[in-house]
Amino acid sequence: MTDRPWTAFYGAGARAEIERASYRSIGELVRSVAQTYGRAPAFTCCLPNGMNGTLSFAQVDEMSDALAVYLREVAGLAAGDRVAVQLPNGLSFPIAVFGVLKAGCVLVNVNPLYTAEEMAKQFQDAEPHALIIADMFADKVPAATRGHPIPNLIVTRVAEFLPALPRGIVGLVQKYWDRSIKPVEIGHVRLPQALEAGRAHRAAERIEVDAYIRNVQPDDVAVLQYTGGTTGVAKGAMLTHANLILNMEQTMELISDAVKKGEEVALTALPMYHVFAFTVNLLGFWWLGARNILIPNPRPLSNLKRAFENYRITWLSGVNTLFNGLTNEVWFTDSPPRHLKFASAGGMALQTAVARKWEAITGKPVLQGYGLTETSPVLTFNPLGKAREGSIGVPVPSTLIACLDDAGNPVPQGQPGEIAARGPQIMAGYWKRPDETAKVMRDGWFLTGDIGVMDGDGYVTIVDRKKDMVVVSGFNVYPNEVEDCLATHPGILESAVIGVPDEATGEAVKAFVVRRDPGLTEADIRDHCKAHLTAYKVPKRVEFRDELPKSNVGKILRKDLRAEAMARHAAE
Repeated sequence: MTDRPWTAFYGAGARAEIERASYRSIGELVRSVAQTYGRAPAFTCCLPNGMNGTLSFAQVDEMSDALAVYLREVAGLAAGDRVAVQLPNGLSFPIAVFGVLKAGCVLVNVNPLYTAEEMAKQFQDAEPHALIIADMFADKVPAATRGHPIPNLIVTRVAEFLPALPRGIVGLVQKYWDRSIKPVEIGHVRLPQALEAGRAHRAAERIEVDAYIRNVQPDDVAVLQYTGGTTGVAKGAMLTHANLILNMEQTMELISDAVKKGEEVALTALPMYHVFAFTVNLLGFWWLGARNILIPNPRPLSNLKRAFENYRITWLSGVNTLFNGLTNEVWFTDSPPRHLKFASAGGMALQTAVARKWEAITGKPVLQGYGLTETSPVLTFNPLGKAREGSIGVPVPSTLIACLDDAGNPVPQGQPGEIAARGPQIMAGYWKRPDETAKVMRDGWFLTGDIGVMDGDGYVTIVDRKKDMVVVSGFNVYPNEVEDCLATHPGILESAVIGVPDEATGEAVKAFVVRRDPGLTEADIRDHCKAHLTAYKVPKRVEFRDELPKSNVGKILRKDLRAEAMARHAAE
């Protein structure tokens, strides 16, 4: 497929091809940008009451240097060792990530809301040599590392690096008011202490952090970003430095006409451990020299109010749930952001009604993109000023998209087929799972599992999902994982889990359950799941059945349940 009609819709100065990344590694990117913007504000952590703290580009660069030295020289890690980072948005996050990557280590992003069981599965697979975690989640570490200990534990706070007064107030509230902080009953070092130890060692031994950075190659793995599959078994997508830097540049290329380096103020409400926010918000906004306003917890949405009031927000990225929620907040609709240029959406389908309402309120569009964890993640994006309603846009530079039939052959133009992608952002493979890698790679093409249609101009529209995956507010939920949890309840005979349309979250998890115990209630099931699964994986709806549809070999037919649920939804 050599014809690329979509390049005609790129901006005037946009490159159709990006031959290679502008930097050899993310560490080199961090250093170069910091030298350009120096004392300009890079990250501001804004709390719901408006209390805040800011670090400049130079400060983040120096602090991540200190962490890199600590990891390599004090903790004794080697290049290629894995470091798990389990943090919400805050000033510690970029320091941790950039420090890990400067050290030549591999970052393992971990959802802070994971239960100890979920953490244990990821730790067991990634085998991290260090864990950097927020104190409010650290009480789960002993259970999560039982049988496979992590030798180095670094603990930080949500309000770390804020001025002393707000930092102290937050600490008192967490410790005595909401009691979200519990004692860390395992050996650890605090992040500020680790930085001081790194600085001291660097000065005493004259360590040159740039030597670590120079040894990192573009094709070295930078991040293990975990995702599941139709089996629900977690797999670490190996994303290289080149994958992530190129994908950031590919995405920025399509908005280059609208953004100005060193002048943007971006709001980051999406958690940066999510691959979309990691590439676009963390790397992209840093590359732009933007001031990045970090929201530790966007729920309730009123937590964003002071950020919109106090900062000149020019760019916001989010998922459909965020945009839908904000358009229903009186404080937002009464005073929408005046300096906003546009918003970008990813992670889940953007509903047309939400996009229209957003533009009516703000006067600015939401540009929808599409991608997967395995593609770093962006494959397509709607060019600014040329977006098409309901479309996920056109392939980003240096990317090919094809729609294939079950035999792997391209379908006629305008016909639905499985979306396959080829480009420099495609992962190196799944960590320690060559068999799983082989299932999704075919002759250099990555098979997404989504069904789409491409028109004559190269604009793509998603029409169906081939996989059973459920997307709740941009987060992947794999039915088998939820069904495995349900199977451990003694009152459940069998179950099936599907995704159903939900106005608030795009999709919601629904469980069909055959009871062994006639007295079993929906509340019992939800309580059981809450004890073992992150909140967004817990079934929002439960329907009891006498039996579940099965194939002639006894396989539960989720597709029949899904078809029934969709028909019911359409009739409502």
